Amino acid sequence: MSDFDSNLDLAGTGASPAEAAELQRMLAVEQQKAQFTAQVHNFMDVCWDKCIDRPGNKLDSRTESCLVSCVDRFIDTTLSITNRFAQIVQKGAH
Repeated sequence: MSDFDSNLDLAGTGASPAEAAELQRMLAVEQQKAQFTAQVHNFMDVCWDKCIDRPGNKLDSRTESCLVSCVDRFIDTTLSITNRFAQIVQKGAH
């Protein structure tokens, strides 16, 4: 979740409606970037704890395979959940 209100009230700031809309769009983009970054950090933490026994100069093939599988599962799960929510929202819109 974001710490920002997605319905930012710009009344009294002197911003035109077009400027306010652009600011809202820019805020939404920054929120998406922050969510993506948080997601990346989350799966890095999870996969690191699961796959890395002891850090070294190079990854052995087992560790590399574990990391790839872990990240793939994380991405697949996230996409599946996102798609399911999109389906629910779409059904609610009809």
